[in-house]
Amino acid sequence: MKFEAEGEIASALSCNCSMCQRKGTLMWFVPRPDMRLLTPDDNASTYLFNKHVIKHRFCPVCGISPYSEGTAPNGDPVAAINLRCIEGIDLDAIPVNHYDGRSI
Repeated sequence: MKFEAEGEIASALSCNCSMCQRKGTLMWFVPRPDMRLLTPDDNASTYLFNKHVIKHRFCPVCGISPYSEGTAPNGDPVAAINLRCIEGIDLDAIPVNHYDGRSI
């Protein structure tokens, strides 16, 4: 699964929900129109859990989860890109905000 996204990576979000914590996901949120798939959407599988409002996309071959799709509080479509899937960036240089997803 290949994609590209436009925008500045000013920070990342680390969620402690049961899924994100186990995967170690560092999320960067972008408006969904700013992320373009370079491989067909059919190449990705979808996992829904908890409230079934976020589409957790993953590769059915290797199992890696590069992004999720959902809706921002204002109703706009948003993509949560797993920064650990982007090569060539210094993750240690990106400020990380922590979100308590386990309590909601």
